[in-house]
Amino acid sequence: MTLGAVKLPPNGIPRFYRGGPAIADLRGFDPGGDRVPEEWIGSTTTVFGESELGLSRLADGELLRDVIAKDPEGWLGPAHAERFGADPALLVKLLDAGQRLPVHVHPDGPFAREHLGTKFGKTEAWIVISAEPGAQVHLGFRDGVSEDTVRAWVAGQDHDAMLGALNPVDVAAGDAVFVPAGVAHAIGEGLLIVELQEPSDMSVLLEWDGFGIEDEDEATLGLGWDTALGCVDRAARDTGSLRGPQADGAVAELLPRAADAFFSAQRIAPAGDTTQLDRGFAVIIVIDGEASIAEQDVTRGDALLVPHAAGAVTAAGELTAIVCRPPEVRP
Repeated sequence: MTLGAVKLPPNGIPRFYRGGPAIADLRGFDPGGDRVPEEWIGSTTTVFGESELGLSRLADGELLRDVIAKDPEGWLGPAHAERFGADPALLVKLLDAGQRLPVHVHPDGPFAREHLGTKFGKTEAWIVISAEPGAQVHLGFRDGVSEDTVRAWVAGQDHDAMLGALNPVDVAAGDAVFVPAGVAHAIGEGLLIVELQEPSDMSVLLEWDGFGIEDEDEATLGLGWDTALGCVDRAARDTGSLRGPQADGAVAELLPRAADAFFSAQRIAPAGDTTQLDRGFAVIIVIDGEASIAEQDVTRGDALLVPHAAGAVTAAGELTAIVCRPPEVRP
């Protein structure tokens, strides 16, 4: 069978926080409430503790995970399949923050493998699609903090202290931010983002009281605080190195070089011309306009999955889209 690009149906994911209308407006579907603030796009990853929730389906109803497993080299490329098997090593989301998210941390790969039995950690990146005036993210501690200090904040659920210790970062549409695993962070209200991340769903919620989390066991991934706090990077962070470059031109890299080991993202804006995209597995989200990508007619809100076997593909027309790719694996 010849593999070509396919459009992906919606895959809304309910969460504990509010959001969803901005995704519905972009993608054109009813999320089913105001607590479906994420859509997982081209996902072969499940929600933590779930057997199927999170997995994407193709238009015929078949799970993408199962389709890729039948032909990992065709979908992902021989070099990628040799290293990762049938795992794309990437999860792409749309995230609509209808409220400020709690201060939290994601484990890195070594911690996840030792304590959670998973292959991947959860380094991530945010590409801002739209932002209300004054929107912010909070990223990394301004000053180094001791373990005892973090323990005291968590025990007392001192919201002001935890948020106040982080670097506030003003963001607007077009901005991109890289978030290494271990770095404490919180996404502010009023942001619609494309999130790229390692394919896992693990968060240690330093803030949990008042966010609809049932108990501390859920907040710590079942590890308890003595173990869970071991994944927190308590060093001071300079957020300048975590900001992506300003996008310019028909094809523009969006993330700092430090992200390359985990994923990459490009903004494409052909502006009526024809632009060729490199060969390789990609999740493409059309943010605005309409065009042809990989011989598929697409318009605002479409999500397109491009297999490696499709070869180098072209984009032509008036559009803006985000191209998300797994880590590059050289043969």
